[in-house]
Amino acid sequence: MASSAERQILLAPDAVARAAAPLAPDAQSRWMLRQPRALRRAFAEEVFGREDEERLQQAWMLRQPRDVRESFVEHVLMKQDPVPREEVWMLRQDDEVCESYVREVLLGG
Repeated sequence: MASSAERQILLAPDAVARAAAPLAPDAQSRWMLRQPRALRRAFAEEVFGREDEERLQQAWMLRQPRDVRESFVEHVLMKQDPVPREEVWMLRQDDEVCESYVREVLLGG
């Protein structure tokens, strides 16, 4: 996702975003569009279209509640071939480990 139209869909009401999900180009985008509007809004504000989007996206995901992280693992990562085992492992760590990784590794202390 990168255009203003994509951003509008990301911020759209749940019914609109869910209707657009099957048309999304990849599993990650489809997963995001099926999430509640508040979660999609947080992603749009904190990550979407920013200069260092990939790193910010990792930090954002690691800071999500365990059930959100597990949903991402189940619906996105476990369907990849090969499965990105390190990402799965990291997202399944407890909140303190995830936050420490964000602070010490992704954001540099």
